[in-house]
Order: sequence, then structure tokens, then C-alpha cells
Amino acid sequence: MKRLLTAAAIALTAFAGTASADDKETLVTILTAPEPQTQLMAMVLTMQAAKQGAAPHILLCGPAGDLALKDAPANATAGQPPKDMSPQGLMKMIMGLPGAKVEVCAIYLPGKGSTAEVLLDGIGVANPGEMAASMLAADTAISF
Repeated sequence: MKRLLTAAAIALTAFAGTASADDKETLVTILTAPEPQTQLMAMVLTMQAAKQGAAPHILLCGPAGDLALKDAPANATAGQPPKDMSPQGLMKMIMGLPGAKVEVCAIYLPGKGSTAEVLLDGIGVANPGEMAASMLAADTAISF
């Protein structure tokens, strides 16, 4: 069953069930929010879903795209309470998981006047058609 969830609905569905090893679901997380606390919560929920068996695919757009930068702004790298974890730090941990994928939206780099060289290793630029297919194929998509 496909689900599209907003940040408000996440709390109701985040712990609805646990995927078995034989039934690995795909989770697409679309993050656009500029606030570090919202960015971190998106990563926390994505990590929790991955721990429960989901394959995470993260799309960063707009201000959230800054999480993907080698020279990220302080709000992306500063620790947040209660565990002093940063949005970028937790995203990097997610990137280390098998099958995890992190991309910036196709218009992020042109909008900044930059190229892919400014991105952290392992982060790509999403192809709109492929990203749309990933969203359609995902078991769950969440947006922040």
C-alpha cells in the first residue's frame, strides 16, 4: 500500500509496523524545510524506518539541499538537542546503510550556481523522471 505523509501525519504512522527481512519496503523522504530541527526529525524518522527494514531514498530540495554540501552551513552541521546530533551527521549515517540513496533535486545546483563537485561524496543529482518513478514505486513517501 502506498502512503504519502506530511510531517503532521508522521507521528501517527511512524511506528505502525515493522517490515520483515523478506518484505523490505522503500521509503522516499522529501526534505525541503529550512529549519534544522525539522531537518533532523526527518532524518530521525528515516533512520528509524531503515532500522525497521525500509530502504531509504532521500531527496533534498531548496534550503534542505544545503545538507548535501561539503561546505555546509552551520545550521546543517550544528548538534541539536537532545542527543547533539546534526541533520547532516545523521544523514551521513543513513548514507552508510545498505541500499540508501541521497540526492539533491535537479534544480538545486543550478539555482545555487554550483556543480556536483560541491556535494558530499555519495550524493547525486536526481533525474526528475527517475525520481518520479521512485516516488510512485515507494511503499511510503514522507515530506517535510
